Amino acid sequence: MDCQAKHEYYEFMKLRLPNNAPTLLLRCGLAIIFLYAAISSFVNPDDWAGYLPKLLTDRVDTDMLLKGFSVYELALAAWLLSGVYVRYAALLCAATLTGIIVSNFSLFAITFRDIALVFAALALASLKE
Repeated sequence: MDCQAKHEYYEFMKLRLPNNAPTLLLRCGLAIIFLYAAISSFVNPDDWAGYLPKLLTDRVDTDMLLKGFSVYELALAAWLLSGVYVRYAALLCAATLTGIIVSNFSLFAITFRDIALVFAALALASLKE
């Protein structure tokens, strides 16, 4: 591809993608993660109960704790999708995902992917609103 063709392609893509595309893509990507986890934990609670911290499950009924956390995840996803105070929603996402990683460190072979999601949330928080 010659220089002129690259320039034309770039100009075409600028017309196609709005200026807020990175923010929108990060918001949607993070929201989907929380939506999936929340809905899946309502449908298959046994698959998710093992990820709850033992410190909490010793004090609170596992089913109630899982449902409460699922409602929290749904609210967080809705907040991200709303586009209101995105920086704060993104920071809360990063904190939530960090908490999941830390409280499930023995399952790091599974939760290590959440590290990338923490950085995606921090990237979202750092973008201009």
